[in-house]
Amino acid sequence: MKEAVHIGRNPSARPDLQQLIHEVALGDQDSFAAVYDAVAGSVLGVVRTVLRDRAQSEEVAQEVLVEVWRTAPRYRPERGTVINWILTLAHRRAVDRVRSVEAAAARDHKAALLDRTPEYDEVTEQVETRLEREQVRRCLRTLTEIQRQSVTLAYYRGLTYRQVAESLALPLGTVKTRLRDGLIRLRDCLGVSA
Repeated sequence: MKEAVHIGRNPSARPDLQQLIHEVALGDQDSFAAVYDAVAGSVLGVVRTVLRDRAQSEEVAQEVLVEVWRTAPRYRPERGTVINWILTLAHRRAVDRVRSVEAAAARDHKAALLDRTPEYDEVTEQVETRLEREQVRRCLRTLTEIQRQSVTLAYYRGLTYRQVAESLALPLGTVKTRLRDGLIRLRDCLGVSA
């Protein structure tokens, strides 16, 4: 029993990952099983330090090992050892998962904020309405007395032309002319195109 433990700790007893990954690149499933057994714990450890969630870590570790199977032909020994290549894949995949989760949370948060945001800005609308009213009042002051009275009675009190004429004791034609002229002056003063 002690001898088995001693052999397990002997670095020379470790599999040759570089040879195994070469065989994995050629599609050898047994070699992949050996690579899997040799690196799965380390991959899970790297992923777990980034994600901290056991279930997600296990899922990402499995994704990494599938990626090792798929991308084994891309391994280049001049860029580093097999274990470093695999652990780099693991770290990148874990970071990608964190970013994905954060992006999803940000989207959910933004969607929640949009649900609570009124469809229009009430304050802006109130300010614009107040400014428009003030501009209309200023422009009304530029009208003659009869024009201002005619517009006020017709548009603010809702009287008909005939009722305006009766209220001001003026002929109907005069009221219509004054209203037309007053509206033209208001349009010009307000900068409204015809």
